[in-house]
Amino acid sequence: MLPRPRSLPQNLGLHIAVIFAMLAPIACHGRALAQPAHSAHPRTVTVRVNSVLAAETNEGLDPRLQSMGPRLQALFSYSTYRLVSDQAGQIECGKMIAFQLPGGRILHVSPREIDGDMIAMEIVLFQGPRPLMTTDLKLKNNGILIVGGPRYEQGMLIISIGASTAALPSRRRPTAASETQPQN
Repeated sequence: MLPRPRSLPQNLGLHIAVIFAMLAPIACHGRALAQPAHSAHPRTVTVRVNSVLAAETNEGLDPRLQSMGPRLQALFSYSTYRLVSDQAGQIECGKMIAFQLPGGRILHVSPREIDGDMIAMEIVLFQGPRPLMTTDLKLKNNGILIVGGPRYEQGMLIISIGASTAALPSRRRPTAASETQPQN
């Protein structure tokens, strides 16, 4: 089990810790998963990305994070959790969707294959043109990966990445023109 991170020392610079959520069994695999799925019907994945500011400002839990609050508080030791952005989009396996994150970061998510109730994907986090983190993984359908670590404002940015094979509600579906852009 990973130790619970406390506040980050100033001289540590960028600290990225990948935390696997308890309800999201994840199995990391090699580059063999980086091949797009081949089927007669393309498979669509709904990706949801939440950016959360965790800080020691004694402001408590943002009401919009009620469902995620207990998990955040169990994994991290901060007095404040504030939702900074909530984005979602749909993408076919083998394609990439980009999410603009706070602090000039960009997150690329590329679902590769759906195998039963597991979604294989590649995730790349960028600071400008420079990749900060790249990983290939399998996430359980409706599972969540929590990435914590980039310093942001007076605390740490926590990025929650969820994936499911269920469609977004009709009001949130991206249009064909926004295929590689998430919906806010």
